[in-house]
Amino acid sequence: MSKQNTYRNKSKKESATDFEREKKSEEKPITRKVISQWLLLRDERSRQVFGVFFILLSVFMAIAFVSFIFNWKTDQNVVFGFSWEDFLATQPDAAKNTMGIFGALLGHLFIHKWFGIASFAIPVILFVGGAKLAFKIKLLPFIKTLRYSFFIVIWLALVLGLLFGSNLPFLGGAFGYHGYQWLKGLMGAAGTGIFLFFYLLTFLIVVYNLNLAIKNKKLKEALETIGGDDEESNKKPVAETAPISTGQIAEEIAILDQDDDDNPPFDTDEEDTEPKEKAEDIDPDDIRLIVKEDEQPKPVAEDGSIALDTKTPEREPAPKNTDGDLELSIAEVPEEETKPVKVAAMNVGSLDTPYDPTLDLSGYKFPVMDLLKDYGDTKKVIDQTELESNKNMILETLKNYGIGIAQIKATIGPTVTLYEIVPEAGVRISRIKNLEDDIALSLAALGIRIIAPIPGKGTIGIEVPNKKAEIVPMNTVMASQKFQNSDADLPVILGKTIANEIFVADLAKMPHLLMAGATGQGKSVGINALLVSLLYKKHPSQLKLVLVDPKKVELTLYKRIERHFLAKIPGEGEAIITDTKKVVTTLNSLCVEMDQRYNLLQNAGVRNIKEYNERFVARKLNPNDGHKFLPYIVVVIDELADLMMTAGKEVELPIARLAQLARAIGIHLILATQRPSVNIITGTIKANFPARIAFRVTSKIDSRTILDGSGADQLIGKGDMLYSNGNDMIRLQCPFVDTPEVEEITAYIGNQRGYSDAFMLPEVQEDNAGGHEEFDASERDSLFDDAARVVVLAQQGSTSLVQRKLKLGYNRAGRLIDQLEHAGIVGPFEGSKAREVLIPDEYSLEQKLRELEGKG
Repeated sequence: MSKQNTYRNKSKKESATDFEREKKSEEKPITRKVISQWLLLRDERSRQVFGVFFILLSVFMAIAFVSFIFNWKTDQNVVFGFSWEDFLATQPDAAKNTMGIFGALLGHLFIHKWFGIASFAIPVILFVGGAKLAFKIKLLPFIKTLRYSFFIVIWLALVLGLLFGSNLPFLGGAFGYHGYQWLKGLMGAAGTGIFLFFYLLTFLIVVYNLNLAIKNKKLKEALETIGGDDEESNKKPVAETAPISTGQIAEEIAILDQDDDDNPPFDTDEEDTEPKEKAEDIDPDDIRLIVKEDEQPKPVAEDGSIALDTKTPEREPAPKNTDGDLELSIAEVPEEETKPVKVAAMNVGSLDTPYDPTLDLSGYKFPVMDLLKDYGDTKKVIDQTELESNKNMILETLKNYGIGIAQIKATIGPTVTLYEIVPEAGVRISRIKNLEDDIALSLAALGIRIIAPIPGKGTIGIEVPNKKAEIVPMNTVMASQKFQNSDADLPVILGKTIANEIFVADLAKMPHLLMAGATGQGKSVGINALLVSLLYKKHPSQLKLVLVDPKKVELTLYKRIERHFLAKIPGEGEAIITDTKKVVTTLNSLCVEMDQRYNLLQNAGVRNIKEYNERFVARKLNPNDGHKFLPYIVVVIDELADLMMTAGKEVELPIARLAQLARAIGIHLILATQRPSVNIITGTIKANFPARIAFRVTSKIDSRTILDGSGADQLIGKGDMLYSNGNDMIRLQCPFVDTPEVEEITAYIGNQRGYSDAFMLPEVQEDNAGGHEEFDASERDSLFDDAARVVVLAQQGSTSLVQRKLKLGYNRAGRLIDQLEHAGIVGPFEGSKAREVLIPDEYSLEQKLRELEGKG
C-alpha cells in the first residue's frame, strides 16, 4: 500500500508539473518560438551556413540583374508566359538570362516591377551581411547600410522615373515610373523635382550633418546688403540675433543608431542570463568613429551673463545596443592658442604715485620664448587603427564576462587615451572594476587604469597608454593664453590633461605641494617646470626662492640667479643649500621670517600678504615703522628622505609649522622625494599638504602613502602623473623642459643687473650654541666693547645688528653675541624673538665693562 501511495503521490506531482509547463507554454508560445529562432542564428555553425548562403545569393542576384539589363526584351515572353505548373518542364534554353529562368524572374521582379537599377543595393546588403555572419568581416556597417539603402533606393527610383520615364522603364522600375506619375499629378514636374531635391538635402543633413552656413565672407556680406539693414534686429541682444546652431558646435561623421527592432525582444524566466545575452549581441567589428569638437554652449541672457542650470542633471537612459552596431566617439579638444610673451613695462613714478617695488631693477627683462627649445610640430595625430584595436579588445574582454556596453567614447591625450563606456542597465560597476588586470592582459599594455565611475559624468573610464607617447614641450604650454592671461599670484604649469587641455594651477592657493615618485619618473623635470613657470611670470622683487638640494646636482642650475631670485641665511657663501646640517638652520630662519611677517600684518591690520602689499603699494604703511614690501617665498626641497634620515624631528617640526601657518604670509613649500614611505611622508606632513603630485611608483602601498588611494602604481612614467588637491585626482602629462633650456634661462637672467646680494633671511641661534660656561675676559674679542655699546644703544641683541654696524663677518659677529651673553649683557637665545638686552643704558654699561676688566 505504501508503494502504491508513493507512486500515486509522485504521479500527482508529475502531472502538476506538466500542467504548469503547459500553462507556461500557453502563456508565452510566441516568446519561445522567437527564442528558438534566435538561438539558431546564435549558433556558430548556423551563422556560417546562413552567411555563405547570403553571399552566394547576392552573387547570383547580381549576375542575374546584369544579364536582365541586356536580355530583358528577349526574356519577356518567357517571364510573362511562365507558370509554376511548368516549373519542372522548363527547357534549358527557354531564357537568355545567364542565370536561367530563375534569374530572369528575379530580374523581372526587382528591376522591372520594383525599383529598377536601384535594386542592385539588395545584393550589396546580402553580401555585407553574409560576410559578417560567415567570416566576421566588416565590409560596411550592416544596420546603417540597410537603413541608408532604403532611402537611396526610393530616391534613385523616383529620380530615374523623372528623367527617363517610359523610354527606359527598367532604369526606374515600376515603382519609379508610377511613383513619378503620381507625384507629377499631385504637384507637377517642377514640384516633383523640388520635392526630390528636398528629399536628398534632408538625407545629407541628417546622415552627414551637412552644414549650410555660408563661409564666404564676401558672399555673406553681399546677401546681407541685398536683404537690407534691420534696425530692430540690431537692437536685439546677442542671444536672439546670433543663435548658435548645432552644426556649428558639433560636426559628426556618423550618427549613433539605436533601433530596437533589430534585436527581437524576448523574455526569459532566468534573469541571471540576461546580461550575458545582451553582451553577446555586441560585435566589436562594427564601429564607426564620431568626431565631436565642442559641447553646446550655455544660453546667454540679455545682460550678457550665462544662465546656470540649478537643477541636478539626470542621467539619460543608455540606449540599447543593436546588432552590435556600437560606435566609438572621439572627443577632440581644440589646441590652445598661443601668443608671444610680452615684457611687462616698469612703472617709474614719483612720490605721488603708488609705490613700485620693481624700481630697484627697472631694467629687468623677463625671459623670452626663444630660450625654450622648439620641438617642431607637436599637433596630435589620431591613430584610428590603434583606437579600433583597443576598442575591440575592451568590448571583447567585457563580452567574455557577460558585460554589455551601450556606448563608448574615446578622448585622446598626449600619452594615454580615455575610453568612456556606458554599461547596459543591470551591470554592476564593481564587475568592470575587477576586470582591470584582464583588460590589461588583453591589450598587452602597461598602466591600464579604470575609473569607476568618473565623477560628474555617469560613465566608467578606462585609461589606456598610447603606443606612441607625445612630448609636451614647455614652449607650447608657456605661450598659451591660459598661462599668459592667468591672474594667479603664483601660476605654475603642471602639464596637459587627457583632454589635451593645459592645466595651470596657483601655488598660492594650494598652498603647499608634495611631489613623490620612483627614481627616473620625471620628478626633477617637474620641479624645473614649476620653477621655470615662476621665473617667466614674476619679477625678482616679487618672488624669492629657497632651494635645498641634498643631491647637489639638481638645483645647482639656479645659482646664477642668486642676486635676483634666491634667498639665504646671513653668513652663508652659497645660496643653494646642499649641506643637510644647514637645512635646520634655514627652516628655523624661515620660521623667524614668518613670525616677523605676522607681526607686520598685525600692525597693518590685514589678514594676508596680498592685502598687506596692496596697502604698502598704496603708501598707506609707513616704512619708518618697519613696514616693507614682502615678496613671496617659495621653498623647494628636492629630496626630503635624506633630510628625514639625517635630521628627523628637527626637520619635520619646522616644516609642519611652516605648512600650518605660512600660507597667509606668502611662504609656500614644495617637497619632493623618491622614497614615498610612511617614515618619510609622515602624518604630520601629509595633513598640511593637501596638494600632491604622484609620479609612477612601484607598489600600491607607495601610491596610498602619497595620494591616499591607488593609481600611481599604474602610471607609465616619463612625466605621467596624478595630481590631487583634496578632491578628485587628475591625470596629467608633465611638460618637458631640458637641462640646457634651464641653463639658458638662468644665464639670461643672471647676465642682467641684479641686487647687491641675495635676499637675506633672519638670523637664528641654535639652542646648543653658547661657547664657555663662564666669561673669560682674557679671550674676549678686541671689538667686544664696541659690540656691547651697539647692542645697548639699539636695545636689540642680534647678530645681524652687530654684523652691519661693525662690518664684520657672520661668524665673528656670532662669537661676539655669545661673549655678550656670557658677560651678562644680553639674554639667552629665544628662538624667533630677539635677545633681551640686560643693560638699560650706556652709563650702566660702562660700569659693567669696568667690572669685567677688573675680573680680567
